[in-house]
Amino acid sequence: MRKLLGKTAIAALTLAFATEAMATEWNVSLWGKRRAFTENTEKLAELVAEKTNGEFTLNISYGGLSNNRENLDGISIGAFEMAQFCAGYHRDKNPTITVLELPFLGVETLEQERELSMALYEQPAVKEDLARWNATLLMPSPMPQYNLVGLGDAPRTLEDFAGLSVRATGGIGAAMEAVGAVPTSMSATEVRQSLDSGVITAAAFAPHAHMSFGTIENAKWWTTNLNPGTVNCPVVVNTDALEGLSDEHREALLSSVDEALDYYVDNYTNNTMSAWGPALDERGIERISYDADALAAFRDQVAGPAAEAWIADMSARGLPAQELYDFATAKLAELKGE
Repeated sequence: MRKLLGKTAIAALTLAFATEAMATEWNVSLWGKRRAFTENTEKLAELVAEKTNGEFTLNISYGGLSNNRENLDGISIGAFEMAQFCAGYHRDKNPTITVLELPFLGVETLEQERELSMALYEQPAVKEDLARWNATLLMPSPMPQYNLVGLGDAPRTLEDFAGLSVRATGGIGAAMEAVGAVPTSMSATEVRQSLDSGVITAAAFAPHAHMSFGTIENAKWWTTNLNPGTVNCPVVVNTDALEGLSDEHREALLSSVDEALDYYVDNYTNNTMSAWGPALDERGIERISYDADALAAFRDQVAGPAAEAWIADMSARGLPAQELYDFATAKLAELKGE
């Protein structure tokens, strides 16, 4: 009996250790709080856990693992296995994907932004760029066109933008600068305080972020259709961690990307955008719309020069900038059926 119990105990311990060895936990670095922008990652975690019966889990942290501007650095050293970041936060770290942040690129829908991003992420130059950080691009966080909320007098003409201090990153910042505004780059979590203290008088965000970070709480106006561009914010994984997964767990992760993005786009379209109009109305925020001539003048003044400057800058760094720009614009035209 003693021998039988001994063998049973050993078998139980062996099974326990084997089960523990099969379990995989990844740490995921996000920031702020759970919101429409993070629903792709939240859904991904849910799907992965379901497909692996809880053997592969994504532990999502909102600011507890890294500063949002240092998420790519954390990925590079393996401080965590997955993270979200925005290209415009540190364009020198990820120059190739900033092509999608050029102003007035012409993206019209979240689906176009999604498909364009996924296609660009597969380009060899882009993969090589992110490989410097031991990072593999997993999926985008598609966002609609940014617009501005602000305090004080609203900019009703292009001339009114002169001297406007605005939080705007990447290509949107370039667009603002081209019409005489003074763009300032800061992380999303700093914007509300900067508005309230008068450091800036306007901020460029997608609707979900204006609501999540409180920029509409004291705002007086909102530009409905300036649509200068958006930012590209991918979710990346540590390449070594990805390659170290079992075949089953890697398949569970990669096969869940499309479904996570489907959920994200549906949630943003049907929940976030439906809440946006009422949120403005409740706070008495004035909607500022520009006529077709003003928008055309804005594009003419900004789009071409910004693209030319980006191509020249990136080419000087040895990147295939013209090829990346041509790929992005041709792919977008294809997605739009042009």
